[in-house]
Amino acid sequence: MSRVLLLQGNQAVVEGAIAAGVKFYGGYPITPSTEIAEQLAARLPQVGGKFMQTEDEIAGLGAAIGASMGGKKAMTATSGPGFSLKQEMLGLACTAEIPVVLVDVQRVGPATGQPTSPAQGEVMMTRWGTHGDHWVIVVSPSSVPECFWLTIRAVNLAEKYRVPVIILMDEVIGHMREKIELPDDYSTVETVDRIRPTCKPEEYLAYGTTEDNLVPAMADYGSGYRWHVTGLIHDETGFPKGTPAGTVNALNRLHDKIYNNLADIVTFENYKMDDAEFAVLSFGGAARTAYEAVDMARAEGLKVGFFRPITIWPFPEKEVKELAGKVKGILVHELNYGQYVLEVERVVAGKCPVTLYGKYDNESATPQELLAEIKKAMGR
Repeated sequence: MSRVLLLQGNQAVVEGAIAAGVKFYGGYPITPSTEIAEQLAARLPQVGGKFMQTEDEIAGLGAAIGASMGGKKAMTATSGPGFSLKQEMLGLACTAEIPVVLVDVQRVGPATGQPTSPAQGEVMMTRWGTHGDHWVIVVSPSSVPECFWLTIRAVNLAEKYRVPVIILMDEVIGHMREKIELPDDYSTVETVDRIRPTCKPEEYLAYGTTEDNLVPAMADYGSGYRWHVTGLIHDETGFPKGTPAGTVNALNRLHDKIYNNLADIVTFENYKMDDAEFAVLSFGGAARTAYEAVDMARAEGLKVGFFRPITIWPFPEKEVKELAGKVKGILVHELNYGQYVLEVERVVAGKCPVTLYGKYDNESATPQELLAEIKKAMGR
């Protein structure tokens, strides 16, 4: 059985978190993500969870990391300036391998920017915002129903791979309202729980792995297992290991546990790509325009299709390479000065022309505007 509701994207994220089993939220209100905090403040106590409004954004993610170490599925949410502040804690979660979900509802920047205007200026920040070599998973919904299901997926991926997962939204998706069909009983939703140790406490290695599984079993704090957590490079005991070999081994495993499982992690959508001679590539709120612009192009007899990365990091390299071999050109549309297009150009490597339509004037593109850019890129 299911129920049909009219929800904002931010509200759908909340319901997805509840369905996935999230039991803790730590955060600080900031436009345009505040509805997530407001709704979870009401919803979490109803399912035995805890909500904490912290003194700032740094503490919000820190509290979520602590709750995750205590065995709870945890998340936080923010927008541009708050996301900047969370970067140090995000790096800790990467190195210590703490599963946590971070929702970033983008707005115009830099700095305070335009708090209520749509933008996609944190695309590269989600990948490289925290210092050092690190690996995260980033997903980007393009509809209200997808906000629900991708939040569940984000929690599941965080738990499965012991990694922070970022849900990269924007003001368009966060605040738009759409019809959504939700399960009456969230217990029917498929969820994933982290692997916990089954050995004797004295035999537990906090970061011990096997050849078959590079993700360590994670003991709950207070469960009787000794576990040393540090932001330093460490060995399987969890204690610092500063040797060159120790550093290489630690960083390689953090990389490999993600990149050995790309088939499970990377998702995407092809729209009218079967016979397409030209492709639009877009994601998040910008994708809403792309669907209609492609339909309009088709109505004029232009063989245009749409490729939408759903997992934007890791980058869908294999799929974009294949795309470049099938079409005569790719138009990347994003609500920024040009970020994701750089990765597309790198992977395409000259196999076909790559054009950017970047929009960064506080407004989303109209389908007519995008269609005009498609025709220009096609030489029409």
